Amino acid sequence: MDLFILRHGEAGKRLSSDTKDFSRPLTLEGKREVTDVAKSLKYLGIKFNFIITSPLKRAYQTASLVAMVFNSENKIEQWDELKPEGNRTNLYRKLSEKFKQDSSILIVGHEPYLSSLISEIISKRDLVDASGDHIVLRKAGLAKVRITSSHQKIQGELKWLLTPKHMKRISK
Repeated sequence: MDLFILRHGEAGKRLSSDTKDFSRPLTLEGKREVTDVAKSLKYLGIKFNFIITSPLKRAYQTASLVAMVFNSENKIEQWDELKPEGNRTNLYRKLSEKFKQDSSILIVGHEPYLSSLISEIISKRDLVDASGDHIVLRKAGLAKVRITSSHQKIQGELKWLLTPKHMKRISK
């Protein structure tokens, strides 16, 4: 399984209230950056069987922009496991149960959740020890992780970790 892991685009200043933060939208620059990333992915010939997103507005908008570029708006699903406080163990279980090994899945979410997720998957150590691994996923940044095993512990290898500037250069 190929997991493409995309952090939501720029969403402006963080708001103090959790309810307001839930509905914080992408900025115009964030929308532009995400659209550029999506176009670069399409240029590379990447295809997704499914797009899974956090239900927070900025993540859902990010997933929707990618889906529009790929003409696959009907392939988006919101999973609470991708919220900033989501349960990664439940996410791994759902991914293993729902998708086949040859699937290509885009997941859209938040930091530091996504960096921790990548570190756990690519680490050979126990999940608790993976917290020392340090991967940084910038806003609208993208990682590709190839899942090599989903028995007992989901494991994989990092194929790439790109910033929006890298992605923009790809399609030029």
